Amino acid sequence: MGAEKEYKQDPAKEVDYVQVTESASFKKLMHDRKKFIIPLTIFFLVFYFLLPILTSYTTFLNTPAIGDISWVWLFALAQFVMTWVLCTVYVKKAATFDKQANEIIREIEKGGEEQ
Repeated sequence: MGAEKEYKQDPAKEVDYVQVTESASFKKLMHDRKKFIIPLTIFFLVFYFLLPILTSYTTFLNTPAIGDISWVWLFALAQFVMTWVLCTVYVKKAATFDKQANEIIREIEKGGEEQ
């Protein structure tokens, strides 16, 4: 992993946040984040709420999967695995969002983005 230089803002320099939010690179960053976060959030919520729904309204998960271990135990274990996997994926993807944000800050500091 390459160490990305962390951005430190000069306290004497004011940032025009309206200019930042109207820039094409900021809009692309927000679009990329939404495109990544919304599907992952939907998947997480469906997978998470599927366990209580299936155990409350069906008996499918009560059937044995491996010996005396039923599907409900495997599904519950899979939720822990899913949480760690999604967390790892998000952390790796967030690094790219941080790079995009640092680029936007550099563009603004250099005098803004040409639109």
